[in-house]
Amino acid sequence: MAHERLRKFNTRDTYPDQNLDNDLCQVVRAGNIVFVRGQVGSDFDGNAIGIGDPAAQADQAMSNVEQLLREAGSELDHICRTVIYLTDRAYRDDVYRVVGRWLKGVHPVSTGIIVDGLARPEWLMEIEVTAVVPE
Repeated sequence: MAHERLRKFNTRDTYPDQNLDNDLCQVVRAGNIVFVRGQVGSDFDGNAIGIGDPAAQADQAMSNVEQLLREAGSELDHICRTVIYLTDRAYRDDVYRVVGRWLKGVHPVSTGIIVDGLARPEWLMEIEVTAVVPE
């Protein structure tokens, strides 16, 4: 198989208030490359964690990332790239400190982007990662 899609879902279930109908997944493993969908301050049951607290949201997002990588056969140590989206530049220090603790010693390339908003107004940050599965 060229790729595997893990934790498939449809946006009509995830975002019932947004009139969407897109088939997506949380993770795609293509060969030994793992692409993780942007993770936010919500658990996998859709419960918002850390409303108003960017550090708490970052911690939940990284917990999600760790679990999804494990399910795909990888781990945090194998992250190659992160992209972090913030809804306010003032959240940068708090979010980056948390992500830095989770990724201490990993040294991925990283891009940070300030955005006007995310899919839900309570989300203050989002992180997506690309990792590998070691041979």
